[in-house]
Amino acid sequence: MRSLAHRGRALVLGAVIALAPCVAHAQSAPPIATATADSVHHRLSLFTRSDPLIIGAFMAGAAAIGPFDSNIARAIRAPSVQSDRTASRAASAFNFIGSKGVVIAGLATYGIGRLGHVEHVADLGLHTTEAILVSAGVTSILKELAGRQRPGVAGINDPDDFKFGGGFGKHASSSFPSGHATAAFATATLVTLETHHWKPSSTWYVAPVMFGGATLVGVARLYSNAHWASDVVMGAGVGTFTALEVYRYNHVTSRHNRVNRWLLTAVPSVSPDVNGGAMLGWSFVAPR
Repeated sequence: MRSLAHRGRALVLGAVIALAPCVAHAQSAPPIATATADSVHHRLSLFTRSDPLIIGAFMAGAAAIGPFDSNIARAIRAPSVQSDRTASRAASAFNFIGSKGVVIAGLATYGIGRLGHVEHVADLGLHTTEAILVSAGVTSILKELAGRQRPGVAGINDPDDFKFGGGFGKHASSSFPSGHATAAFATATLVTLETHHWKPSSTWYVAPVMFGGATLVGVARLYSNAHWASDVVMGAGVGTFTALEVYRYNHVTSRHNRVNRWLLTAVPSVSPDVNGGAMLGWSFVAPR
C-alpha cells in the first residue's frame, strides 16, 4: 500500500504535467483590464495572474481528498446506498446530464436564440458548447497522461493505480479526471458568467442552481463507481478554468473572432444573379 503522501503527490503530478504550460503562460501574462479608449487596439491577454491560483486550488483539493478516495468509494457503494431506487434513478439522470445532456442543451439554446433572433440566448448556447468542447479536449489529454484506472476496474481499495501514459492504447486507463464533472462545471461556469454579463443580479440564484447541479453530476459518477472523488474534484477544476478562458476570449480579448461573426451575427440572404439564378450571401454585424 502506498503512503498517503505518495498518493497525494501522484494526483498532483498528473495534473501538473498537462496544465504546466497554461500555468507558466498565466504567470507571465499581465492582468486583464477593462478596455479604454487608449487600449482599443491593444490585444489583451487571455491568461491572467490569478489563473495559477485557480488551477492550484483545484489541484490541492484533488490531492487533499485523494487519501480518502477508498473510504468515500466504500461508503457510496454500500448496499444500503446502492439499493435506494430514488438515488439510483437520480444518478442515471445526472449521468446523462453530464454527458449528452449539456451538449444537447447548449446546441438547443443556440438554435433557439438564432431562430428567435435573441442575441443573448444564441450567445449563451454557442459559448457554452465551446466551453464543453474545449474542456473535453483538455480532460482527454489529462486522462491519457495520468493513466489512472477506474474504481470499477481497479477495485475500490486501489485508488493509486496511476501509470504515466496509460490512457493511450487499447486497454486505456481513463479515470483522472472525470469528463462528466468537467462538462458539468464548464457549463455551470459559462452560464453563470454569461447571465451575469446580461444581468449581474441574476448570479445569486443562477450560480447555486448551476453549480449545485454540476456537483450532483460528480456525485452520480461516484455512485456509479465510474470515478474516484479526486477525479471529480480535478474535473471540476478543468471545467471551471477552461470555461473562464472561453468567456474571456469571447467577451474580452477577441470579441470579434471569426466564430462569433459567423455563428452569432451572420445573416444569410438570397438574391438573383445576372444569369437568372440565385446567389447566397452573408451580412455581418460586429458583435457587441
